[in-house]
Amino acid sequence: MYKDDFNLASGCYLLNHSVGRALKSSQDDFNQHFFAPWQTSNKEPWLQWLPAINRFTAALSLLFNSPSEQFCPQVNLSSALTKLVMSHPRLQQADCKVLMAQSDFPSMGFAMQKALASSAKIEFIPEHLDLTDSAVWQQYIKPDIDLVFISHVYSNTGQQAPVAEISKYCKQIGCLSIVDVAQSAGILPLDLSQIDVDFMIGSSVKWLCSGPGAAYLWVSKAQLAMCEPQDVGWFSHQNPFEFDINHFVYHESALRFWGGTPSIAPFVIAGHSIHYFARLGINKVRTHNLALLAQLTTALAPYVVSPVEPARCSGTAIINFAEQQTAVLAALAEANISVDVRAYGMRVSPHIYNDSSDIEQLIKVVKQVIK
Repeated sequence: MYKDDFNLASGCYLLNHSVGRALKSSQDDFNQHFFAPWQTSNKEPWLQWLPAINRFTAALSLLFNSPSEQFCPQVNLSSALTKLVMSHPRLQQADCKVLMAQSDFPSMGFAMQKALASSAKIEFIPEHLDLTDSAVWQQYIKPDIDLVFISHVYSNTGQQAPVAEISKYCKQIGCLSIVDVAQSAGILPLDLSQIDVDFMIGSSVKWLCSGPGAAYLWVSKAQLAMCEPQDVGWFSHQNPFEFDINHFVYHESALRFWGGTPSIAPFVIAGHSIHYFARLGINKVRTHNLALLAQLTTALAPYVVSPVEPARCSGTAIINFAEQQTAVLAALAEANISVDVRAYGMRVSPHIYNDSSDIEQLIKVVKQVIK
């Protein structure tokens, strides 16, 4: 029933781990909140544009159950991570040590390496280990670790990290934690009032169906006062319209990470789309996703290489057909079924606008190849 809410071309679209489909209502909403103030008045449009940022952070507040003042718009996750790491005194120490996983998205590793002091160290959990197992994490989280980087979901393996358990253990050990929700926001529920992480970074282009450019940084109340961003601008100021070049005071909220003149357009789209999913409820989206994943992984069980248990799996199934992989992908493309492939196999990600007939169609095409 949700198909009618989204712009869906002919065929079957299962690439929601990459880019979610836009809401049909997004274009009219964008025209109203971005173009109309610009086109229909001879007054400068900033007073009409800036409330779109408030709408964006309010939507994030609903989605993640945390005050909007703790969210700051960002252009992408790499920029958010760089700003954060360079702002925190503990993370700028010469002997700082960070724990990441070899399976983290490479951009996060690149940003981390450059944001830390040159003498800092990054340790990696090996790729072959089970990142859904909290015991694996505990083996690597030692008292000398300053920051643990947690990807809520690993896009190439379909694994879901046990964020609550990891962050709780980090607190016991005394290290900071950050969760990357780029691949999970909009498909896996995450309640920041219940998960004891220090920081979160995320984007809106995938399951939140908002297009690129609307990323965000969340900072816990306990850590906010510790953060003094170096990459600042007039919108990082407590009073951006003071216009005194000799007087800078950090914004009391997470907006201290904002920077110079902000982009508006991506956040107009994202604010509208995120509100849609927050009202719909991510638990409902996840329940639907799990039902379609179960249909898929049951029918193709011998070829599924990603976890299937709800607590361990992401919104994506990874399926490997070995020497038949190329033929399967060609057949799916011929049938106008959109999936992609990475190192461990083909990625299939059903969303709220997919249904059992989409999955049945994929299964039928695959079985014609592997019979």
